[in-house]
Amino acid sequence: MKVTIRRTGNGLSAYVPKKDLEEPIVQVENEGLWGGIVVLRNGWRLLLPDLPKDTQLPVTVEAKKMVDDAAQRKTS
Repeated sequence: MKVTIRRTGNGLSAYVPKKDLEEPIVQVENEGLWGGIVVLRNGWRLLLPDLPKDTQLPVTVEAKKMVDDAAQRKTS
C-alpha cells in the first residue's frame, strides 16, 4: 500500500491515502527507519522498504501491512 512518511512537530507520522488515515509512528524497529517495521498509534504494523538513511521527508513509499499472527490464527 502507498504510505507517505513525514516529520511533524510531534515526530514521524504515516498517511495512508487509500484509507484517508494519518497516524503517528509510535515505534520503529530500525534506528534509521527504513527496511524495518514501524508501529502506528492505531496498532497497524507496516514494513517499510530499504531506503538510504538520508532520504528526504516527506516521501511516499510502498509499504506492506503486517498481520498479527494471533489475529490471523483466529480467522483461519
